Amino acid sequence: MRPQSSTKTLCNLKHGGRTAIKLLAYILLRASLATFSWLPLSMLHALARFSGGLLFLLPNRMRETTRKNLKTCFPDRSPEELDSLIRESLVHTAATALEMGKAWVAPLPATLKLVRGSEGLSAFNSAVEGPRGVILLAPHLSNWEVFGFFASEGRPSNFMYQPPQHAGLDKLLRRVRSRNGVNLAPTSRKGVAKLLSALKRGEIVGILPDQVPADAGGAFSDFYGQPALTMTLVSKLIQRTGALVFCGFAERLPESKGFMAVFEPADEAIYSADLQESLKGLNRSVESLVNRALPQYQWEYKRFRRRLDNSEFY
Repeated sequence: MRPQSSTKTLCNLKHGGRTAIKLLAYILLRASLATFSWLPLSMLHALARFSGGLLFLLPNRMRETTRKNLKTCFPDRSPEELDSLIRESLVHTAATALEMGKAWVAPLPATLKLVRGSEGLSAFNSAVEGPRGVILLAPHLSNWEVFGFFASEGRPSNFMYQPPQHAGLDKLLRRVRSRNGVNLAPTSRKGVAKLLSALKRGEIVGILPDQVPADAGGAFSDFYGQPALTMTLVSKLIQRTGALVFCGFAERLPESKGFMAVFEPADEAIYSADLQESLKGLNRSVESLVNRALPQYQWEYKRFRRRLDNSEFY
């Protein structure tokens, strides 16, 4: 039998090794973000085209997840159309990753300058200036970080976020996402309480509506004709606060010219007291935005990983 002290020493060595690897990964991430923050968008997007092209050509999990999602949601597309859309999606997802340096590390004025124009902003501003709180749904579409900074600039805002396990990364996220005065609410009961209070004060609450929730926080509703576990939080916040709901994203412009901030009122069904009708309205609201820039949606995300019959989808 191995002596207890030896076992403890071995465990400490393994733990220390994992900690060192995490620290090195974090240092490399920070260095990459700093480097990418200085590069022009045109160069970042050239790198994205190269990276996305490799991801399309080489066997990998991202490509297969993208193919599965798109083939399921658009069964009438030809194989050629699907391949073209898969490649474009991988390129845009790579672009979103490479743009994070400009979203997180670059000075805030430089980040905001990436947004070259807007659509629907006056209606959104009118809602924000009214007495009711506003829920802003920002799905995994193009660069949601840039959109979040633009939408919250000069407006009292509160964004829900999922704290990462790495303490250093969590600290980085909280620092960069709150640098224009945004209050962050973790995905917990305490975080939900913060969102409720903010809406009752007439403030903005930002939520990623297409996250796969925990079982207790979701119900199945169709997304592009497929049952998807959908968060019930938005519907419950509406019923408790009477908040208005908008959807939006930062549409990536061609030729690396920046972004167009797009705001749309949510589908009217989202206000229904019937939960299933409200969830349909939420998913239709997301679909409306995605249809505008289909390749810019993060089809690499495992949106359908939870199934009604508990079967494996990916």
